[in-house]
Amino acid sequence: MKNVTDSFVSLGHWPSAGSFGFNTDILATNPINLSVVLGVLIFFGKGVLNDLLDNRKQRILSTIRNSEELRRGAIEQLERARARLRKVEMEADEYRMNGYSEIEREKANLINATSSSLEQLENYKNETLHFEQQRAINQVQQQVFQQALQGALGTLNSCLNSELHFRTISANIGILGAMEEITD
Repeated sequence: MKNVTDSFVSLGHWPSAGSFGFNTDILATNPINLSVVLGVLIFFGKGVLNDLLDNRKQRILSTIRNSEELRRGAIEQLERARARLRKVEMEADEYRMNGYSEIEREKANLINATSSSLEQLENYKNETLHFEQQRAINQVQQQVFQQALQGALGTLNSCLNSELHFRTISANIGILGAMEEITD
């Protein structure tokens, strides 16, 4: 450490004239060498450093501009996507409402068709019942008529003797003969 301070102190006591030589004391010459190198670097390297910094600055600004443009493009795409989403949601709501109204309309049509079918079936049932009742009444009437006819024939056969039978046939023949003369 003493050598370092001695070298700085010795800088102030340089010989005044006449001698030029190399100073071999490294600690004494280092600050001078460093200041000369730094001065040269600052003087000559300032332009190169400025160019490098300007290029870097331009690249950064270009990157920022590109990023801004990409951001604006992304925002525009997002807005278009949101607009499409709103449109699709509105269409979905419209389809949903139309679907509900269509379902309600189909439900009403189905209820009406079912009601109409039930009414037709009720009418058909009533007609069938009426037809069956008439058929049953006709069968009963035919049976009653046959039984009455058989009873009358039985009564007639038991009451008729051959003379009464001959007179009835003669009267009927006379009626038929009179009718034939009228029609001629």
